Order: sequence, then structure tokens, then C-alpha cells
Amino acid sequence: MKGLFTISFVFILLFILAPSVFAGNASIYLSPAEGSFFVGSTFDISIFVNTGGENINAVEVNLKFDPTKVQIANPTAGKSFIEVWVSQPTFSNTKGTMSFIGGVPSPGINTSSGLVSTVTFRAISPGQVSVAFLNSSKVLKNDAQGTNILTSAGRGVYELLIPPPEGPMVFSSTHSDQNKWYKNNNPTFSWEKQEGITDFSYSLDQDSTGTPDNIPEGNHTSVSFSEIGDGIWYFHIKAKKNEVWGGVSHYLVKIDNTPPAAFNPTVSPSAKTTERQPLVSFITTDSLSGISYYQIKYIDISPEGEEEEAGFFTETSSPHKLPSLDSGNYLIVIRAYDVAGNWREGTVKVQIFPSELFFGKNGIYFWGFLLPWWILIIILIIIITLFAFYLLKRHNNLIKERKYSFSGIEEKLKDHRQKYQ
Repeated sequence: MKGLFTISFVFILLFILAPSVFAGNASIYLSPAEGSFFVGSTFDISIFVNTGGENINAVEVNLKFDPTKVQIANPTAGKSFIEVWVSQPTFSNTKGTMSFIGGVPSPGINTSSGLVSTVTFRAISPGQVSVAFLNSSKVLKNDAQGTNILTSAGRGVYELLIPPPEGPMVFSSTHSDQNKWYKNNNPTFSWEKQEGITDFSYSLDQDSTGTPDNIPEGNHTSVSFSEIGDGIWYFHIKAKKNEVWGGVSHYLVKIDNTPPAAFNPTVSPSAKTTERQPLVSFITTDSLSGISYYQIKYIDISPEGEEEEAGFFTETSSPHKLPSLDSGNYLIVIRAYDVAGNWREGTVKVQIFPSELFFGKNGIYFWGFLLPWWILIIILIIIITLFAFYLLKRHNNLIKERKYSFSGIEEKLKDHRQKYQ
């Protein structure tokens, strides 16, 4: 009997939950989901949908990628089951995003591997890059209600490699690692000279597939450039032998000579506080190489503060809880470093008050409690009103007393006159 009850309960539960549990079972994924490609080359990534046995009539795709690693060369290459573009494919190689909405007329499509679209990417710098679907992506069921049945979305991870040289072997004494960001914007390049080479032609630009012209630059084996701009640069070189120009070698340098964006640290609960260990919060960005780490130090700037108490920088992260500080004034210095080694400082002043009583920006602090200024103003208005009411009442009482006193004197004078007449 107990087993029958359990089975019945399970069936009832499944019946109740069926619409929500089994309504969404579609998935979208990328193919290939992994691979290795050379910098400067293009490669295709196809977007597929598995409808999970349901008929669907629309797919919304929102992709995210690292625009410093790859960029979209063609947003819709190849075939697709999409018949109507509700929202044409759009992309941003600055933000690293791509989106579109495609539809299929009723009764829709039921497929386990339907090709939605194929996107062509260009590899622009070495390293690992991820291409992923954003949470706003959708697969809509053909049920006249637009039910989103998407339950899983895959992603792709790709290795971007520096292509092997086709021309002279190139080296750099100033930028030896092609995967690393440097703040030095004066790169020097050198290359090998094989027997029989009579001339070289080279160029420096931001085109990963660039090719030097056929004008000889001489047969020297090194060159230096000065104060080139921030960004990813490519040194291209080819050699001439027996009056024939050979293949081109490419050497990548990543320059970031700009410090992170300006920022202002904040203090919690406030910059004026009785809290001996306030929290310091901070964040900034770097548009090229990215933020690497932060450092912090605090300086006692109270009149009685000693010079040797200035402290030194230590690595930290936000939020940072300060050590227990004595009452006084302190300058908190946050230094943000980017990957290339550039840094920028943000500062904030903190005033630590004794815990008994002090006047702050937000009100009066006493014994750890805050009495806001607006409450103090209301209390002051009430006190002034009561005092004014008291003065008015006292004034009225004095007038009454004077009237009573004068009337009494008049009565006595009247009685006195009547007595001696």
C-alpha cells in the first residue's frame, strides 16, 4: 500500500512539474569547439542548434569574444536554415560582441544539428581566446507564446599561434616575447643574413598580414623605431637573393605606454569615521594590456605624524580592510598597475575620530552612534518652537498680572477716597 502511494505521488509530481521541467530542453553550440590557428589567418565557427525534439520558430544569438585576440571578418558566411532575419546580424570588433535574431515560418523546424549561421573570425594576436554565448541568447518554441526552451549553451576555446617564418629569422632585444605587453615604445629588431642575400625590405604596421614593398632597404641586419603608438604592431621583412624576393617573416610587438584610467578610491563607512579599520574600495580599467594588480600604502598626515610612518606599498585587492588605526588623519594611496607595467595612483584622505563624539559630514557621532543632521535640525526646530511658545505664554501671563495689579490699586484708591469724604 505504501509503495502504491509513493508511485502515485511521483506520477502526480511529474504531472505538475512537466510543463516547467520538460518545456526547455534545447541547446546551442559552436563547431569546432576548439582548434589552433595562426595569427593573421581566418577561420570559421559554425553555430548549431539542437531543438530537443521540439519545433522552434526563432533563434536569438548573442556572442561575446575578446576583440584583442580575434575580430569578426564576416558575420554570416555559409548556409543556414534561417529564412527570415528578424534582426540583421550586427557586430562590434571594439566591444567584442555579435548578435542577430532569425526566424522560421510555422510549423518551424525540429532538428538535432540545425546550422544557424557561420561566422568568420580573423586571429590578430597570439594566445587563447574564448567565444561564448551570452545569457540573453534564446531558442523560441513554436507554441504561439514564444517560450524560451534554451537550457544549455556551449562555448569554444581556441589557441592562436604565431606563424612560422617564411623569410629571415627575426629577433628583438627590446621586445623578446611576442606574447608580452611592453611599455617601451622604441622597439629594435634584428635578423639573420644567410649567404647570398643581397638586400632586405621591411616595414612596421598594424596589419598582421602586411607585406613590405620591393624597394631595398640595404643589407644591414638591424633597425630601430622610436616612439611608436600604443597597440599591436607587426614587423615584416623579406630578403632578396639571386634577384628574387623571398617569403615574408612577421614579428609581433605589443606596446602599451599609457597608464590605467584615473580613479578615486572610496572609504566605507565614510572618509570621516570612528571605525578604526575602515574599508577602502577601488577599481579602474586599462584599455590595452588590462589591469594586472593593485598596491596600497597609507601615510599618517596628522600634525604629530612621523615621517618614518609613511609606510610602503604592498599588493592588495578591493575591498581592502585597513589595519587598526589610531585617531588622526591618513592619506590612502592606491596604485594600479597594468600588464605592461604602467601605473596610476588614486588617493583618498581618511580621518579617524575618537569614539566618544565628533562632528561628521552626515551628522554627529557619539559612542559609535550617528545622529543625522536632519534629525538634529528637526530637534532644534522643536526646541526653538517650544521656547518661543514658552516666551509667548510668559509674556501673556505678565500682561495679565499687570492688569490684575493695576485693578487692585484702583480699588484701594477708590475705597480710600470714599473713606475720607
